[in-house]
Amino acid sequence: MRNVALVFLCAITFAQAQGPRPTPAPSIVYAVHDPDAIKDYEANPRVLHTMVDRLVLVATGQSEVAKAWATLVSPNDKIGIKISAAGGELFTTHHDVVKAIVDGLAAAGHSRGSIIVWDRSLGGIKDAGYRPGSDGYQLKAIAPRDGYDAKAVLSAPFIGKLVWGDLEYQGNKGKMPLLSDTENTSNLSHFSRILSTEVTKIINVPVMSSSETNGIAGCLYNVTIPNIDNWRRFTQGFGFGAGSIAEIYSTPLIAKKVVFNVMDGLVAQYAGGPQSQPNYALHHATLYASKDPVALDIVALKRLEEWRARSSLPAIGHMADYVKVAGQLGLGNSDPNRIEIKNAGR
Repeated sequence: MRNVALVFLCAITFAQAQGPRPTPAPSIVYAVHDPDAIKDYEANPRVLHTMVDRLVLVATGQSEVAKAWATLVSPNDKIGIKISAAGGELFTTHHDVVKAIVDGLAAAGHSRGSIIVWDRSLGGIKDAGYRPGSDGYQLKAIAPRDGYDAKAVLSAPFIGKLVWGDLEYQGNKGKMPLLSDTENTSNLSHFSRILSTEVTKIINVPVMSSSETNGIAGCLYNVTIPNIDNWRRFTQGFGFGAGSIAEIYSTPLIAKKVVFNVMDGLVAQYAGGPQSQPNYALHHATLYASKDPVALDIVALKRLEEWRARSSLPAIGHMADYVKVAGQLGLGNSDPNRIEIKNAGR
C-alpha cells in the first residue's frame, strides 16, 4: 500500500505562486426537473430512474445508458458511490437515485455486488429507504478508527483535537491515566480505507444542501470532509481552513477517482445543513449532473443564496471560499461566466 502524504500550504498563496494556469474549457452543468419526481417527501422511483438515465446520456453524449456509463468507468474499475447520509430520513441522498445509478452500472457490465455505496455514518439510512443487501450492492460506513488507512496521511499546518473514532485517538481504558488535551491533538488526518484502497472510480452523489461550517455541503465537501478523520479543523471557514477542502480534494486519492457528480436536489435545504432542518427546505424536484464538481457547486451555491435571501438569512458564500480556491487550483471552473447550465429535458 502506497504512502500518500499531503502537506498543506495556504491554498490561495499556493495557487498564486504557481503563476497563471491554462484557462479550462467552459463547463456544463446539466439539470433535469420534474414536479412528479417528489411529492410530500415521497420520491417516485420510475420518474427518478428516467431522470438519472437522462442526465448520464446527455452528459456523455451517448444514446444508450449502458454505453454512457461505460464511458465513465472501465470493466476493471472498483466503483464507489459516495452518498450523503447526514440528513437522515428526509435529506439523505435518495435511495432511488442510487438504485438508478447502480442499474446503469450493472447494464454496463459491472457486478452489483462489487459496487460500494458509502458515507462516514449510516445512522438513519434505513428510514431513508436503504436496506442492506436488498439492491445487491455493498452498503458501508467508515468504521471508527479501523476504517482509516494509517498509510494514507495528510498533514496540515494547524492542530486538531482528536476524538473517539479517529485513528490516533488514545482513550482511557482504565489502565492508563487520562491524557491531557495537548497529548490528544494532531496535525495529521487519515483517509478512509474505502477511499484509499477499496475504490478506483467514484460517482459522487451529494444532496443540495448548505453547510453550517463550510457554506455548502456539495460535491467538493461530500468526498473530502466525510472521508477523513481529525476533520473538524477543516470546518473553520477562515484562515487555513478556508481553502483546505480544495487542497484535500486535489490529492490523487480523490481528484483522479471522481468521474461523475450527480447532485440530489429533489429536496433542497438552504440552512442548517447537512443535518435535517425541514423548516429551511423546499421541494426542488431537480437533479443536477456534471463532470466538473466546482462548476456544480457554484451553480448550487447561487440557488441556495437566493433562497436564503428570500428568507432574510445571511449569505454563506464567504464560508464556501474553498470553491473559488478549487477553481484557482485547476480543479474546475469557478467563474460563472465559464459555466453553462443545460436543461436535460424530461
